[in-house]
Amino acid sequence: MTAAEWVARVGASEAARRDAESLLVRLAHSEPFADDRDIVIARAPGRLDVMGGIADYSGSLVLEWPLADATFVALQRDPHPTLTIVSGPRRVQLALPVLVCSEYGDARAFFAQHPANHWAAYVAGAFIVLARELHVEFPGGARMLVTSTVPEGKGVSSSAALEVAAMTAICAAYSVALQPRQLALLCQKVENLIAGAPCGVMDQMTAALGGCGQLLVLLCQPAEVQGCVELPRGLALWGIDSGIRHAVGGAEYGTVRTAARMGHRILEELTEKRLDYLANVTPAEFAPVAARVPEHLTGREFLGRYKSADDELTPIDPERAYPVQVATAHPIYEHARVRAFAEQLSAFDDRDPAISHGLTESAERLGALMYESHSSYSACGLGSGGTDALVAFVRRAGPESGMYGAKITGGGCGGTVAILGRADAGPLVDAIAARYARQSGRTARVFVGSSSGAAACGVFHLRR
Repeated sequence: MTAAEWVARVGASEAARRDAESLLVRLAHSEPFADDRDIVIARAPGRLDVMGGIADYSGSLVLEWPLADATFVALQRDPHPTLTIVSGPRRVQLALPVLVCSEYGDARAFFAQHPANHWAAYVAGAFIVLARELHVEFPGGARMLVTSTVPEGKGVSSSAALEVAAMTAICAAYSVALQPRQLALLCQKVENLIAGAPCGVMDQMTAALGGCGQLLVLLCQPAEVQGCVELPRGLALWGIDSGIRHAVGGAEYGTVRTAARMGHRILEELTEKRLDYLANVTPAEFAPVAARVPEHLTGREFLGRYKSADDELTPIDPERAYPVQVATAHPIYEHARVRAFAEQLSAFDDRDPAISHGLTESAERLGALMYESHSSYSACGLGSGGTDALVAFVRRAGPESGMYGAKITGGGCGGTVAILGRADAGPLVDAIAARYARQSGRTARVFVGSSSGAAACGVFHLRR
């Protein structure tokens, strides 16, 4: 594959292709690489969570949009048994033979004890997971350079982009053959078991399998791709960063996830049947028993009756009060909303919404589902003042201005708002971001465009 062919695979966004071209030029003389060995380069995009979000860990259908912004990982094998990882001014060196022999718990504790180096867990963890799960051996060491336009803590999945790009580069350098789905599932293990964030799998699947300009349709049971859906001509998606930092490993996200697992267990008792995924309970089935699910329950009360919520990633705190009822309801109703959204997309008449009243009505129905999803996040305790303000700006602009819907993305509690609008509404999105920035005093970056996932991009081999 030539450099031009690889850049072309990145996708239709001029900004995305420009980033790839710039990286190839800079790599020719980048530290930490030696002069005489080849380099492999992998790329994985961030994502905009359009529908589904936190319901992924409960088995929901999700709709994910791969962004033009992406993370690149370049790897050069090293005869010395040292793993060197460089990202901007950050640099970590580890003994690779010792690293790959680590137990998951030991590795998680090591990176947790060194907060300044915790970012490297998403890269180094791939070596550990490949060694433990697939018995891969890594002779010598490696030098790795990370560069990214996916901002951290903005709810656009910077961690999954890093994990997928790193594992893709490692597999290429060490001749490890993985299907993209398997690679994404292994990357989820990196985040869950080594980085210590209890995320679902939608982010890693999008970074690996997303298609440029397409919504990835993923049923998280556990990771079943049901296809990709083109956004109808005349519509577009944007993201606006609220400037409020988001973290999947944060207490609020973990609390809601644990509360949902509690609700799962309580529903099994109420319905007297085993449930595979909470999202498979329909709203009609949930409604008759919803009032019998406690609004709040302390960890101690739950453990006294049920012993466990069967979720090793989010241990129950006996002293914490969990919002069980709303956290249980969210994935049940969100799964139904996502299905309705996907069905509405498939029924679109692909005409210009500016001249088609029927299409505009369909877009408004999509937007209404996004607003409902946003409200449900807030009910769970995962909203924020900044994201609420951005959604309110979009709602006030309204369909007559080409603004159809908006919602908080990913794990909530800050981060980015996803916006659905008419394709020519970009200037209005910029104006909303500018107004929010003036009123809040925060930077409000706009995310625009799309690009391909790691599987479609492939790996570029730079001969030196």
